[in-house]
Amino acid sequence: MKALTFHTFGGPEVLQYQDVPTPELNANEILVEMKAIGLNFADIYRRKGNYHLLGNPPYIAGYEGAGVVKSVGSSVQNVKEGDRVAFADVPYANAEYVAVPEDHLIPLPEKISFETAASILLQGLTAQFLTRDSYAVGQGTLLALHAAAGGVGQLLIQISKALGAEVIGLASSESKKEAALAAGADHVFLYNEDWVNKVKQASSGLQGVDVIYDSVGSTLMDSFEAVRTGGTVVFYGMAGGDPSPVDPRMLMDTSKTLTGGDLWNVITSHWERVSRSQELFDLILSGAVKVPEMTSYPLEQGAEAHRFLESRKSTGKILLIP
Repeated sequence: MKALTFHTFGGPEVLQYQDVPTPELNANEILVEMKAIGLNFADIYRRKGNYHLLGNPPYIAGYEGAGVVKSVGSSVQNVKEGDRVAFADVPYANAEYVAVPEDHLIPLPEKISFETAASILLQGLTAQFLTRDSYAVGQGTLLALHAAAGGVGQLLIQISKALGAEVIGLASSESKKEAALAAGADHVFLYNEDWVNKVKQASSGLQGVDVIYDSVGSTLMDSFEAVRTGGTVVFYGMAGGDPSPVDPRMLMDTSKTLTGGDLWNVITSHWERVSRSQELFDLILSGAVKVPEMTSYPLEQGAEAHRFLESRKSTGKILLIP
């Protein structure tokens, strides 16, 4: 089969499109013929060598995608050839075929396309747990979020609005501001316009929001300034650089909370994967959540897709199509 690989760590130029052996199935695995693959910042971190990565060279990144069952292992009982399926946490996804453990497989409703599933699962499940597990967003919650025009950002806006929150987005350009507003944000401020004070001014006398979601990292201390006394900062990424150390005495003095967020700590069973995914699909099918804009590249042009994602010019999701 063909796969997008790399033998050494580095920039997009290390990526190669080459022949590799098709996976051999264990008894509990399913061979999925990939139709669409989601590209994420985690794949860039893996390519650079600063994120966990399984196996030996040639490395194959990617953890998210959708496709059709090609064959099943000897102990698999509830999946058959031809089933439409998806997954959010299976390695080696940047390939024509992927071996998926049965308990990681997510059934795909007929009305959800392969492209939608590959676009929505990892980022949608992330937005879902951020608003449920990291901080319980509800009616009247005032929240802010970084990278509001990104894939997670646009979904976080929509899910938060569906839960009754007022949403302030942060973005780096006018075009991204428009994308976040189109996703449903009540206000969007640019990073170059004293956004901390803008957020405070929009908080109706609270001197800050209830919660801010920070996926940038280097903005962490500013995020603390933007939440009210007793507010919460949810840290779940570092796309813009490493965060500064946090002095716990500041947390004590301001009664503020810092919490982390990692999807893999909540997606720990087949039931969690399927039930949370079904909730996400239901939100899409009901119209409460609209899938953000997608940009597709052939898998063999994966290096260009990586460059585009790293340029921070993209909005929505980038897909790789085998």
